[in-house]
Amino acid sequence: MRLLSTLLLCGFSLSALAATPEPLPPPTFTPAPEGTAKEPKEPPANQPSAEEPEVTIIKQTEQTIEEYRANGRLFMIKVTPRIGPPYYLVDQRGDGKFARQESLDTGFRPPQWVIHRF
Repeated sequence: MRLLSTLLLCGFSLSALAATPEPLPPPTFTPAPEGTAKEPKEPPANQPSAEEPEVTIIKQTEQTIEEYRANGRLFMIKVTPRIGPPYYLVDQRGDGKFARQESLDTGFRPPQWVIHRF
């Protein structure tokens, strides 16, 4: 019985090796004609990109002020006093009225329960 099962197993493995497909030939690529390929344009080095805000730093004797602008619009001011922690003035609605925040943390804390430990 062992001999029969061994021969049967060898027969299946040989048939699996015989059924392997031949490797495909490498693909051939043809270059595009000149002038048809569009290369991405990089923004000039002296102008900031659209994703990054513009930052203006104003140093005074008692504090440092950083103004953050996007598309020319002031949306946040970071004030770092000489003594004490920094705070932020943020225009949350876009109406030009700034509200003071001690940090950029929203304070939202989702509940976190341990369900299972491994």
